[in-house]
Amino acid sequence: MTPPTTHAPGKGAIINDMTFESAALEVLSGYDHVPRGALVHLGAHGGFSGAALWRIETTTGNFALKAWPAGWRSPADLAWIHGLLAKAATHPWMPRVMATKDGQTFVESNGRLWEILTWMPGAADFGKSPSPARLEAAATALAQLHQAWRPDGAPTEICPAALRRQATLHAWNELVQTGWRPTFVPLDPYRETAEKLLQLVQLKIDAMPMMLSAWLNRKLPVQPCVCDLWHDHLLFTGDNVTGIIDFGSAKVDHIAVDLARLFGSLIGGDDAQWQIALAAYEKIRPLTLPEKLLARVLDRTGVLLAAANWLMWLYHENRVYADSAAVTARLETLVRRLSA
Repeated sequence: MTPPTTHAPGKGAIINDMTFESAALEVLSGYDHVPRGALVHLGAHGGFSGAALWRIETTTGNFALKAWPAGWRSPADLAWIHGLLAKAATHPWMPRVMATKDGQTFVESNGRLWEILTWMPGAADFGKSPSPARLEAAATALAQLHQAWRPDGAPTEICPAALRRQATLHAWNELVQTGWRPTFVPLDPYRETAEKLLQLVQLKIDAMPMMLSAWLNRKLPVQPCVCDLWHDHLLFTGDNVTGIIDFGSAKVDHIAVDLARLFGSLIGGDDAQWQIALAAYEKIRPLTLPEKLLARVLDRTGVLLAAANWLMWLYHENRVYADSAAVTARLETLVRRLSA
């Protein structure tokens, strides 16, 4: 069940003097079972990882060609992730991984790992058209996915997501103690939103240790989890979930991390809506009271530390993102969550 050791995430890469287009065509030549069709470059498709995405449009269906960032994770990691997708392949919302001519599930080319999956139908539009039926469908799909990945005799560990939050909190505090503060310049496209975010982080960050403390000495069952299943990775057609996409953050963790990430992104901290979501999830997979409590803690602490991370990425590491509007939208979402 344990995935291979991961490498540090990369920040994108130049592909050996080749254009992305020619690199993509070279990768496609390694596949027999993917029909030839129009290759539509979608850039990062709203993501921030440095991955690149294409849609392959054919007369028999569409496919997604993805180039993961250079240094993203190891080939063994991607093979493990593809094994997880195969375990849940009977569900119609799960993308299928296409095999290469030599039977592999990915290609190593030009310093990147490339994969082709079936293109999933639907739109990530829960925010535009929320409803109890859609929320229940999302919770049901997540429970079914967790069931498909549930091992026999799950091991117990301190919740890895709680440990990651502790590490982020430590990094923030250590940086602030050096005297660092974000510097906002007049032409900064994020200035107005980032200033609000900084104020909210400063107001709430001291409550973090108490929120996490109960979970840092308590072992709970762990299993493979998506770890980044949120609003934009869940596709709907009508009231039905018709696609779950982007499994690049999958790792062994406690299932509460997926409950927190998904429900928090769909319904925020609305207690009544959380009850609807948890009840639908429990029709497939029952939850203990500690698991429900942990999900709420991971949601609240995750939002706060996501805000801290964005401030460090933008104003300490000075990361640059091609889609500044998407970054602003993410920051505004965090401001709304923390304000509530």
